[in-house]
Amino acid sequence: MDTLDPTATGTSPAQLPQVQTPRNPGLALDLDWVRGAQANTSAIERRAATIGTRRSVKKDHQAAWLARAITLIDLTTLAGDDTEGRVRRLCAKAASPVRADLLAALGLEGLTTGAVCVYHDMVETAVDALRGTGIPVAAVSTGFPAGLSPFHLRVAEIGESVAAGAHEIDIVISRRHVLTGDWAALYDEMKTFREACGEAHVKAILATGELGTLRNVARASLVCMMAGADFIKTSTGKEPVNATLPVSLVMMRAIRDYHQRTGIRVGYKPAGGISKAKDALTYLALVKDELGDRWLRPDLFRFGASSLLGDIERQLEHHVSGHYSAAHRHAIG
Repeated sequence: MDTLDPTATGTSPAQLPQVQTPRNPGLALDLDWVRGAQANTSAIERRAATIGTRRSVKKDHQAAWLARAITLIDLTTLAGDDTEGRVRRLCAKAASPVRADLLAALGLEGLTTGAVCVYHDMVETAVDALRGTGIPVAAVSTGFPAGLSPFHLRVAEIGESVAAGAHEIDIVISRRHVLTGDWAALYDEMKTFREACGEAHVKAILATGELGTLRNVARASLVCMMAGADFIKTSTGKEPVNATLPVSLVMMRAIRDYHQRTGIRVGYKPAGGISKAKDALTYLALVKDELGDRWLRPDLFRFGASSLLGDIERQLEHHVSGHYSAAHRHAIG
């Protein structure tokens, strides 16, 4: 059985030097390229089913990969009952995601999550709580999660979040453009959102569980990248079906195709339903196989998750002590 090598790049995945890939400037809409994108569903599902069986990591290698996964998490709270206190506790967890004694035993220090993701109303609170940590704040926007508010208000919402200090904006596309094959409308929408973000990085949420087919997922991925998306993201986390391995495979291959044709790297973010450490390892194996080591950094890969961090911390404690602790000992907020 193959083994993921955490030292393939010469250093532990938890300690890779941080870099920032250039923004995706986008390009003109190429409808021939878009319409030529296909998806063989049965082959994709067979390939996805093998990911968890072909790759494995054990002991120190597993701990290293789990530590790396922490640095790739957008620690998220998107609840209607969010309060400033909850967001500040979440930010404190993002800055110190693993107990100091466990980090010392693992020989790691300075570990943080990739970002904190909140609704617009909590952006200023998160920015203040994270001041000095270097952790960016991401805001969901454009009428999240449905994306059905008036278009001018969706654009204005982006500007408000950027003005409040958000470094990253997670926008939701209009699913109807995909379902009706109106690729020009999707391109124009995404391009407008990208321009409204200014210097803030933009993640395009495709809501893949609502797009009908994997072919639609492939085509929507390409259109959003052509329009300047810095990341493409599976889901809002609010759909009945969120991130899955088949969808991830399709989106990663669209990213690979885009990079091979343009030389531009675009990031990937699976979100919703990824709550276990073993699932995180499976996704990292897929990223390594399909996109390569360069994508195993927070400027090109994120997990949209909240409970995932708690399970990873439990696994790291088991690695250090040989015992599993109760979940409440690793509270997120």
